[in-house]
Amino acid sequence: MIGLLRGVPAGLVVLACLLAPAFADSSPTEPEKFTLRYKFQPGETIRWNVVHRTMARTSVSGSTQTAETASISVKVWRVKEVKPDGSATFEHLVEDVDMRQELSGCNEVRYNSRTDKKPPPGFDDLAKAVGVPLTTVTLDAHGKILRRQRKPITCMVQNEGEITMPLPEEPVPIGHTWSFPHEVTVTGANGAMLKVKTVQTFTLRSVKTGVATIEVATRILTPIHDPAIESQLLQCESAGSVRFDVDAGRILSQQLDLDKHVVGFRGDASSVHYVNRFTEELLPPETRTARLPDASQAIQPR
Repeated sequence: MIGLLRGVPAGLVVLACLLAPAFADSSPTEPEKFTLRYKFQPGETIRWNVVHRTMARTSVSGSTQTAETASISVKVWRVKEVKPDGSATFEHLVEDVDMRQELSGCNEVRYNSRTDKKPPPGFDDLAKAVGVPLTTVTLDAHGKILRRQRKPITCMVQNEGEITMPLPEEPVPIGHTWSFPHEVTVTGANGAMLKVKTVQTFTLRSVKTGVATIEVATRILTPIHDPAIESQLLQCESAGSVRFDVDAGRILSQQLDLDKHVVGFRGDASSVHYVNRFTEELLPPETRTARLPDASQAIQPR
């Protein structure tokens, strides 16, 4: 070393020695990782305000019909037991619902479980399912369903699917993506039942002041070339984001949107346009929702 530095001014030698540690430590640092886990307390009751709005416009041979629905409800989890590994058993129910439905050429139909003593025709099963446990679920800290016991109520339970967002097994950095595969059954030609593969992906976009923002998107993996089958999958593809409280271990809010148009599902002169928005927001303890969104807030097709 001394031989290499012979003839170099002493000041430069000292400067080089001082800077050497800085250059040695200049390698990239590993990005911060975040542990995402669901957390529950025995005996607690968790409520979310859920708003779901849909519009389906169907045209066949020059005749067009539009169906619009809007509902606002309170989703409730009553936690019964929490084990040392973080898995929790809770009852899942819908505490209140206010719903409206309108079809082309028909009067609007509404049902409010808090104010209507008798539901309108077609809403009987819905009314029976309000305020009573629909399922008893055991969920681990990653959101995986370990056990699910359905109650003898068909309405609102048949299509419940996954009850919450799955979380990654290990701590993850910003930008990390994880996925959840799923199969959907549709009816093909001649009544044959077909399995269609889908995948829901989750990407951690940011973590600020303890709140993680997670981007969500669902897409169909199986190639589909038949509009009749594609029309059955309209509700499968959606995209949006979820806000997750890292410290409290629960979803604060989410919004998922879908806008899909299929042509030729029942002949060349047919089309269906489906628009959907689903939002959910955590409520303070003992707080209940007030009313449906105003008609001016209804989703509109693009």
